[in-house]
Amino acid sequence: MTNSDSNPPNIGVLSCPMGEANIQPFMNLVGLLRQINPKIAVIAVHDEFSSMSGFQNDDFSNISEIIHHSGSTTFLSRVGSYLRTQVMISIRLLLSPRSDLWLFYIDNGLILPMITAKLLRRNTLIVLGGSQEREVRLKGSKIGRVAYALARINLRLCNSIIVYSPRLITEWHLEPYRHKILIAHRHFLDFETFTVTTPLPDRPPLIGYIGRLSGEKGVQHFARALPAILSDRPDLRVLIGGDGELKDSIVATLQDEGFTARVDLPGWIPHDDLPGYLNQLRLLVLPSYTEGLPNIMLEAMACGTPVLATPVGAIPDVIVDGMTGFIMEDNHPECIAENVVRALNSPDLEKIAEAGRRFVGENFTFERVVERWKEVLEEL
Repeated sequence: MTNSDSNPPNIGVLSCPMGEANIQPFMNLVGLLRQINPKIAVIAVHDEFSSMSGFQNDDFSNISEIIHHSGSTTFLSRVGSYLRTQVMISIRLLLSPRSDLWLFYIDNGLILPMITAKLLRRNTLIVLGGSQEREVRLKGSKIGRVAYALARINLRLCNSIIVYSPRLITEWHLEPYRHKILIAHRHFLDFETFTVTTPLPDRPPLIGYIGRLSGEKGVQHFARALPAILSDRPDLRVLIGGDGELKDSIVATLQDEGFTARVDLPGWIPHDDLPGYLNQLRLLVLPSYTEGLPNIMLEAMACGTPVLATPVGAIPDVIVDGMTGFIMEDNHPECIAENVVRALNSPDLEKIAEAGRRFVGENFTFERVVERWKEVLEEL
């Protein structure tokens, strides 16, 4: 597909059912694509666990369709609900004749919309955000296995696949599709919002995790590591920000270990409030089993907050241990505890935080990301 600024491609973007954590990244993708063509069609699907507030921004007031996806308790009812959602998306595709390219944002088995787009002879591009195989393996739900099987079919059917980094081709077992994989990300930061407002030495003795409280994020292991971390640091406090299915078990773990009073669990943190929280942390811990390119890591680094993370997804493209952040070998509680202590005791902590801030400032500007997506569309 060739295009120019005077003749941009007709783009459509659709999402799988999104929880609260995926709305902002989806909005970022839509925002940068609107720099290429302001009249793109957008079909956003939100699930019952997300509010509509994420779609109230004026920049997204002309979303073509917002579809509500209802979760259910039984396997059959969940399948029925997902089929209904896919039918509604497919109808919207049929009613959007202008779009000759459809981007599937984090496809989660949207087989009917994919078939509809192919029957309409539309170019189809899947934007992957994580390893669905690992998430299915960790959660093990029937509906997850069905969605994963359908998603693999869609990888065969689509024209192109977008991943954040070449390293993900092997990590996410995408070698059979290497011939149609393109490299781009949709991560950019507002550096006036995500900036240093409290220098690292002036921050309270506080470490934390911010994200979904779910198994693939490894936050349960962070909670189990806290006794070893806190026992020798009576001044240290912990923030665990987020919501999810593991919240009750994390609370129970803290109660059993007697550290409830030293751990703050504020629930889900609105995106606008993140800079304030990040400017209080001396270290952000991301003990994930699987990731793409986590926004919270980039946002923390922009705020001058050092990050300790597992080497999954595209994280090693950003964090070099001891230079722009800290890498831990795995997310076992013992390993987390050892590396938290190592990071906090590093004599170069301020230099590392500053190097991380410079790195994201140079590589994650809006202009740079838009330019890469223009190149991607020209390659199709």
